[in-house]
Amino acid sequence: MAITKEEILDAVAGLTVMELNDLVKAFEEKFGVSAAAVAVAGPAAAAAVEEKTEFDVVLTAAGDQKVNVIKVVRALTGLGLKEAKDMVDGAPKTVKEAVSKAEADDVLKQLTDAGAKAEIK
Repeated sequence: MAITKEEILDAVAGLTVMELNDLVKAFEEKFGVSAAAVAVAGPAAAAAVEEKTEFDVVLTAAGDQKVNVIKVVRALTGLGLKEAKDMVDGAPKTVKEAVSKAEADDVLKQLTDAGAKAEIK
């Protein structure tokens, strides 16, 4: 038998302030949210909580191993030598767009292993 929203609201209305505080803490722990953050941010934050499925990998700096970074950028993007060099020289630049989390992590690892500074957005 499912409990209706009205039944839940009636039950909450009968709680003391301390019991209500404990209930809020239990919700925060169970669902990994903060009631204060949701109350302040409002409905826009609730919509933004959707899980992100597409990520961008951004090269922020070439680092000391610029030649190695250019090689990795070429391998990842299929760009020619000049285009890859221009991308590395023009950092911050997006190397990969709208990729899965696993692919973004792999690209980030390859870039950082080559000596670059990069981030996932």
